[in-house]
Amino acid sequence: MLSLQQITYRHPNKELLFSNLNLTVNPHEKIALIGNNGVGKSTLLKLIAGKITPNTGHLQLETVPYYVPQIFGQYNDYTVAEALGVNDKLTALLEILNGNANDEYFENLDNDWTIEQRCLEALDHWQLQDVNLQQPMASLSGGQKTKVFLAGINIYNPQLILLDEPSNHLDAPSRQLLYQFIRRTKSTLVVISHDRHLLNLLDSICELGPQGISVYGGNYDFYTAQKQLAKNALEQDINSKEKALRKAKEKEREALERQQKQDAKGKKKQEKAGVARIMMNTLRNNAEKSTSKMKEVHAEKVGGVAQELSTLRSQLPDADKMKFGFNHSLLHKGKVLFEAIGLNHRYVQQNLWKENLDFQITSGERIAIKGSNGSGKTTLIHLLLGNQPVHIGQLKITEVKATYIDQDYSLINPLLNVYEQAQHFNTGALQEHEVKTRLNRFLFDKEDWDKVCSSLSGGERMRLMLCCLTLGSHAPDLIVLDEPTNNLDIQNVEILTAAINEYEGTLLVVSHDEYFLEQINIQREIKLG
Repeated sequence: MLSLQQITYRHPNKELLFSNLNLTVNPHEKIALIGNNGVGKSTLLKLIAGKITPNTGHLQLETVPYYVPQIFGQYNDYTVAEALGVNDKLTALLEILNGNANDEYFENLDNDWTIEQRCLEALDHWQLQDVNLQQPMASLSGGQKTKVFLAGINIYNPQLILLDEPSNHLDAPSRQLLYQFIRRTKSTLVVISHDRHLLNLLDSICELGPQGISVYGGNYDFYTAQKQLAKNALEQDINSKEKALRKAKEKEREALERQQKQDAKGKKKQEKAGVARIMMNTLRNNAEKSTSKMKEVHAEKVGGVAQELSTLRSQLPDADKMKFGFNHSLLHKGKVLFEAIGLNHRYVQQNLWKENLDFQITSGERIAIKGSNGSGKTTLIHLLLGNQPVHIGQLKITEVKATYIDQDYSLINPLLNVYEQAQHFNTGALQEHEVKTRLNRFLFDKEDWDKVCSSLSGGERMRLMLCCLTLGSHAPDLIVLDEPTNNLDIQNVEILTAAINEYEGTLLVVSHDEYFLEQINIQREIKLG
């Protein structure tokens, strides 16, 4: 079905992205393609889709793949029908039904008399009943654009399907439709995703990294179990090497002390025996050379073990190298922060929510705000943060130190460099070296400090945001996360998860990623409808 042999790709600027990749995907197999941001997952999918060509290597396909991209901006000037590649057929069908028997229309239609019906049924299946085939793609939300391309699967019934982060912008009901499709389809699937629930529905995990593609013959849970075994073995190696280093240093110290004692004894014997000064100098020089040689031997051994230890530590996952160090919120647990009584919001002369909202949020709680796309989750957040006026009902708000983090980490100023951004949040009056130490904890070393924030990846922006939260004299009383995992790879989702689990303040989260919500120990939900 699909075979990659010795595939190499360089960016147009000649920078090498990956080389000599090999992968075989059998008919009806469902695989995930995972890896850190920047390793080339989306580029590899474009190569398979025929959107770009490799520099070297051979790509073998037995069928034309159907490709659902991650980014849809290039389709904004298209109608839905044009984006799906069915516009010419629909136009031909309409002309023929209106009595125009031009041969060109029959040729374009190619006997596909059910094309319009299939399109409408496909849109209906993916909950796009209100979307018109002649509607501009630019008028649709991110989730709707994704579902338009997913609807194309129903229209074309392809044998090979390529999906690049298909669940990113989907709400919970739409994700369930996607999961159902993945379970039931007999088509071959190659999927890029950080959605752990989705990854558990696939047959195998293919991890793209600097050394090529590693294949794990099971779903995501199997993959994580195998990675944990490898990590445990690595940690044992590190512990063993740390012991070896301590032992080597101890031997070095003992050998030097022993040599110094022997030299001192020899000197006393020589002085008692009345050895001539010139001979004493020669003996002393020989002793110093012997000591120097011993130091070199031990230093070489210690240095070798230290280098091996450094190499092993560099192989640890980034999350295990990081130290978060959040300060505590000043609020005592259980203090009422928000109380909504009959709360609603008027939007275009209509109430946003079918039923008025009544709830309390107390300090220390972890709450998920849930609802389908367009249900007003972000609006509720802005009401709680005091950014929008209350139209209906009451909302009692206790003054709190709150930080709102969206999926683009917009609190990061793209015009500042990494160090300047950190200093902007340095309300704790930390010294320059202390700020740089914090940056190091979040994997920003001295080569990164002058890097402009606009050049940072999604994962780097997230890590810098987390670092900034540790620079104040106190942690925020409230952190609001609005779809925080959308633009992150799996490794950075794990880093975010570890950081959030160390935070002890109040947490409000909007996310369709159920696995993420489970991992950060959400206690209850506020459902909007």
